[in-house]
Amino acid sequence: MNEEYNAMELMTVVASRDIEDRKIIYVGTGIPMLVTSLAQKTRNLKITPIFEVGGIGPEMPTLPLSVACSRTTWRALRAADSSEAFEIAQAGFADYAFLGGAQIDKYGNLNSTVLGDYHAPKVRFPGSGGANAFASFAWRTMIIMNHERRRFVEKVDYITSPGYLDGPGARERIGLPPGTGPYKVYTTKGTFDFDEKSKRMRLYALNPGVTVEDVVANTGFELVIPSKVRQNDPPTREELRTLREEVDPYRLILGRGEA
Repeated sequence: MNEEYNAMELMTVVASRDIEDRKIIYVGTGIPMLVTSLAQKTRNLKITPIFEVGGIGPEMPTLPLSVACSRTTWRALRAADSSEAFEIAQAGFADYAFLGGAQIDKYGNLNSTVLGDYHAPKVRFPGSGGANAFASFAWRTMIIMNHERRRFVEKVDYITSPGYLDGPGARERIGLPPGTGPYKVYTTKGTFDFDEKSKRMRLYALNPGVTVEDVVANTGFELVIPSKVRQNDPPTREELRTLREEVDPYRLILGRGEA
């Protein structure tokens, strides 16, 4: 990794550039908070972040500690409750959900519940929270996570948040709104989207210093590889300054990329 920035900082900056103005975005715990706050501060976007506990449209002076942190209602449009937050997604108003997870598979299904058997797991995670509802009903789901072979698996141990399930048409067959689903995946290796026909994950762009071979070696399933792969630009000085000094000055999340 470049000595000027770590993998976490690069991944956050790259993802923040895809946040569009005047969108309603459901924000998950951790890295998605970094991305959303950075987009607000660097590009002065009029976006409406929503947190599952009920914070709607906060300004987030610095990084919230959780989705229930008081910063998720600081200068917010509304301090609601979980029921209202979920209803907004179910009514079809959510442009994006921004989520993380412990595992992801080729169809963008996310696992943040268990590793191993559900009833006798090797590891148990916090679980869904609002992630299932947001991935089910938001028009586009953006995912951000570290890129390791043990995380990018052929089949997740448990589907916490639905991607394209087992392929084309699967979401629609179980009653989810047509046209919804995973949009992009941002990792420490690059950016990924999904093939329109097969719904399989596709390499979209490489991060600086990363090769296609490196991505393939760290992915536990067969990716769709286009003939030409884009390159993500490195962070600018201003992006890094804002991220470090204004978004996460105590390095609560950014510090994870320093190991």
